[in-house]
Amino acid sequence: MLRIVTNANNLLDPVQLRLRGAGGIELVADRYGPADGPTALFLHGGGQTRHSWKQTGAQLGAAGIRAVTLDARGHGDSEWALDRDYRYAAMVGDVFAVLEQLGGGPAVLVGASMGGITGLLSTAAPGGDAISALVLVDIVTRPEPEGVDRVVTFLNKNPEGFATVEEAADAVAEYMPHRPRPKSSAGLLRNLRQRDGRWYWHWDPGILGDKGHDPDEMARDLEGVARALTIPVLLVRGLKSDVVSAEGAAEFQALVPHAEIAEIGNAAHTAAGDDNDAFTEAVTEFVLRARHI
Repeated sequence: MLRIVTNANNLLDPVQLRLRGAGGIELVADRYGPADGPTALFLHGGGQTRHSWKQTGAQLGAAGIRAVTLDARGHGDSEWALDRDYRYAAMVGDVFAVLEQLGGGPAVLVGASMGGITGLLSTAAPGGDAISALVLVDIVTRPEPEGVDRVVTFLNKNPEGFATVEEAADAVAEYMPHRPRPKSSAGLLRNLRQRDGRWYWHWDPGILGDKGHDPDEMARDLEGVARALTIPVLLVRGLKSDVVSAEGAAEFQALVPHAEIAEIGNAAHTAAGDDNDAFTEAVTEFVLRARHI
């Protein structure tokens, strides 16, 4: 059942929600904008949190959209799955459980990487007609294996944690050399938790376990889902991405000829954080237009 935890002072401030996902797992989300506005549900990538979408959520909220940014199971402030079920089927179940508590569709899904795969699969699941439009953020049906491996390697590194927050910032800077290093590391505290005197990434290591598929089989499944898409679709691609190449984007558009593509020159795989202004502009324009299609 949806539960409001904090109240916002205005539409630019988020309202924190506690919701139930598939199997009763507790999920935490932020809501921007009016409680009765058209819905856009944001699904972050692996190892990220709902805070990745803060600026975009605030801008959509100011435009009258109910933007809900969700912490996926095992991430951020949402519960870790006791059974370590982080398969895409479970996350798709979470999407529909959340939408039901928000009053059902229609809803635009905006998903990055892991969240994008979840969103795409959701369109073909029972109840998928509640999804009115889809935004895929730097993810396609056949991502580049080297880029995917680099993401997984980063998520697997440092299981022993960090002595300081600065050490965690060093790890992020090494992983994302294209992004200027922030003057302060305070923002990382949203992704870290301290225990026994050390700092650890705040996601369940179980998210890296078997999701019940092999890459080729998964790609074929995603291609089948993509071919069936009739709703408005936007693919946001970072031009510096090593996960979605120009060829991969072209292959996706061949599967979904009506899909729009927005390319962000200063962004890599983490497009929303790399160039948030350009990302927010592209997504906001599409969502506002898609609700009238």
